[in-house]
Amino acid sequence: MPLAPLMDRLRGWSRELGFSQIAVADVDLAHAEPGLQAWLDAGHHGGMHYMAAHGMKRARPAELVPGTLRVITARMDYLPRRTAPGWQAIEWAGLARPTQAQVSIYARGRDYHKVLRMRLQKLAERLAAEVGPLGYRVFTDSAPVLEVELAARSGLGWRGKHTLALHREAGSMFFLGEIFVDLPLPVTAPVSAHCGACSACIDVCPTAAIVAPYRVDARRCISYLTIEHDGTIPVELRPLIGNRVYGCDDCQLACPWNKFAQPAVLADFDARPGMAGASITELLGWDEAEFLRRTEGSAIRRIGFARWRRNLAVAGGNALRSGADASLRAALAQARQGAEAGLAEHFDWALSAPAEPAALSCDPLASGADE
Repeated sequence: MPLAPLMDRLRGWSRELGFSQIAVADVDLAHAEPGLQAWLDAGHHGGMHYMAAHGMKRARPAELVPGTLRVITARMDYLPRRTAPGWQAIEWAGLARPTQAQVSIYARGRDYHKVLRMRLQKLAERLAAEVGPLGYRVFTDSAPVLEVELAARSGLGWRGKHTLALHREAGSMFFLGEIFVDLPLPVTAPVSAHCGACSACIDVCPTAAIVAPYRVDARRCISYLTIEHDGTIPVELRPLIGNRVYGCDDCQLACPWNKFAQPAVLADFDARPGMAGASITELLGWDEAEFLRRTEGSAIRRIGFARWRRNLAVAGGNALRSGADASLRAALAQARQGAEAGLAEHFDWALSAPAEPAALSCDPLASGADE
C-alpha cells in the first residue's frame, strides 16, 4: 500500500498500544559522531565500558541492523495516571525530607524496558501483517542506539541542555523506543529547539554533572551513581546525593517545559507500594527476599540487593547528618551486620555521622545540680 497512508495507520495502532507519538528518522547520523567521540574521549561515560566498546555503531543504525532503511521512533508518557497538578512541588517537598527515600518517578512502576519492548513488538507485527515480509528489530534503551538523536531527528522533540528529549506539549517525562525497519517509510521533520537562554537544569544539578549545555559527565550524575555504577560511591559526592536512593529527577523538575508533562495512559507506570514516600528506615528493613518480591517486574531489581542497600546507606548517612532520630541509626547498624567489605564501608560512613546532642533537661536533679 502507499507509504504515506500507512503512516496514518501506524499512528492509530500506536495510540491503541499506549504510545503518545511516533515518527520516522533516516539512518544517516554522521553529524552526531564527533560529539559522541568527544564524550567518550573525555571519559564522561564513566564505568559504562559498553559505550566505548560499541564505538560509532551507535550512530550507524544500518551497521547495527544490516538492511535498516528507517527508524520508527516512539515516545510513551510515564507520569502515573493520577499525578496531581503541581506534581513538581510534591517531588521537591519529598527531596526536602531527609528521612524519606526518593525514587525517580520513572522507576516507581513496572520496568519500562518490558512495557515498551512488548508494545513495540506488537506494533511491528501489525505493520508486518499490513505490508508483508518485513525486516525489523525493536529497541528501548537496550542496545547501542542514539535514542535522543533519533528522536530529535524524527521530530519527537529536541535535545534539551540536560541531554534528554523535550517536547513542547509533553516536557521530558516520557520513554523512548525504536523499531529499525527495512521499509522506506517517509521521514518526519525535526522540530526547532526551545531551550533558549534557560539554564535551569544546569543550575539545579546537585553534583554539577551537566558540565556544559548538552554534555553530562556520568561520573558525577546521581542517576549513574545510584543505578549504573557498581562499586564505591566517591565520598565527596555522597553528601550531594541527599535522600535519592534510585535515580534523580532534579533537572526535569526544574525544567519549565515539564509543566506540560502528560500522565501515562497505562496502569504499568502507577507507583508501587514502597516506591513513593517510604522512609529510609522502612526500606532498610527489607531483607533480600522482600526486596526481590517488591521489585519483581521493576527496573529497580536490575541493580541488585547490595547496590540498593549501598544507596540506602548513603541516604541514611545524609539523613543522620541532617538530624534524623535514633531509629534510623539503629536500622543502619542492623543492616550493616554481615555486609561485605565494600558495602560495609558505606554503612560505616553513614554511622560516622555525629549523634544528636542530648536535649537539655529542665529538671535540676537530672543535671546534677545541688539541692
